[in-house]
Amino acid sequence: MTDAPRFWELQEAKGDRRSFGADSMIVCDNLVKIYQVVDIQVVALQGLDLLVAPGEFIAIVGASGSGKSTLLNILGGLDTPSAGEAIVAGYPLVGMSSESKTLYRRHIIGFVWQQAARNLFPYLSALENVEMSMILAGTSRRQRVAAAEDLLELVGLADRRSHRPDQLSGGEQQRVAIAVALANDPSVLLADEPTGELDTTTSSEVFQVLRDVNTERSVTIVVVTHDPLVDEHVNRTVAIRDGRTSTETLRTRIDRPGEAAATEEYVVLDRVGRLQLPEHYVDALHLERRVRLTLDDDHASVWPDRASDPDTDEGEEEE
Repeated sequence: MTDAPRFWELQEAKGDRRSFGADSMIVCDNLVKIYQVVDIQVVALQGLDLLVAPGEFIAIVGASGSGKSTLLNILGGLDTPSAGEAIVAGYPLVGMSSESKTLYRRHIIGFVWQQAARNLFPYLSALENVEMSMILAGTSRRQRVAAAEDLLELVGLADRRSHRPDQLSGGEQQRVAIAVALANDPSVLLADEPTGELDTTTSSEVFQVLRDVNTERSVTIVVVTHDPLVDEHVNRTVAIRDGRTSTETLRTRIDRPGEAAATEEYVVLDRVGRLQLPEHYVDALHLERRVRLTLDDDHASVWPDRASDPDTDEGEEEE
C-alpha cells in the first residue's frame, strides 16, 4: 500500500512528532463517533483513548451499546469518526480517501466476522477461500497456493483444504476465516465476536488458534467479544463503558503446569484526567454526582460527599 502516507513520517517532516502513541500499532486519540438517527443524535464514542502495542493481543469488552463494535468498525476502515484521531500501523484513518481505505482493508488489516457467511464463499473450498484475497491482490498462482496451504496448516486445517464451508463445523469455519484474514500478511487482525456462535470447547480452540497466530506471526490482534473465556487467552482486556475505556485487566501468563496466570484490574485515566469507577465501587460507597478527593504522598483517595450523604462512614474509601 503506497498511496496512504505514514502519519508519523509526515509529522516528522513537519517537525511535529508527538509522543502520544508514536510507538504504538493502534492509536485512538479522543475518538468521538456520533450517529444521526432521524432527529436524534446518538453518541457511540465520546472521547475514547486507546493505545495498542505492536504484537499485542487484546480483547475489547463491554455491554451492548457501549461502543466496542463502533470502535472496531472505525479501526477496520468501515466507519469514520466524527472527531479525534484513529491511526493504525502509521496510517491515519480520518480523511483517508475511499480508494486508500480499500487498499488499507486489503493490505493493512484482516477482519474476522462472527457469522461464517460474511467470512467465506460457500461455493469455494477452504483453500480457494484463502486464495481469494491473494487473487485480488495480484499474487501469482504458485505463491498463493503455497501461502494458503501454510495458513491452513497454521490454523490446524491442512487436512480439510478441499472442504467447502457446509462440510466444516462452526469452529472449523472460523479457523478458515482466520486464515483468510491473514492471507495478505496484515499488520493487524480484527475479530468481531469470533466465538459468538460457538460452544465453550470450540470457543477455546478458536482463541488458542488466535494465540498461536499472535505468537508465530507477531500480528497485532484486537478481539471484540462477550466471551467470558477471553481473559484466559489475551494479554490485556479493555472494558468500554459509555463510549470510553473504563477499565483494563492485565494478565501475566504462567507457563509452569499447575500455576494459574495472575490478573490485575486497573481503572483507565484518559488524557484529560477522566476516569470511570467500576459500578460496584460506586454502589458500595453510594457515590452520587460529586465525590471528595484527598491526595497523599503516593496515592489519592475517593470519598463520598458528606454533604449529600451525611450517614456515609468515612472509613470507606477506594484507593
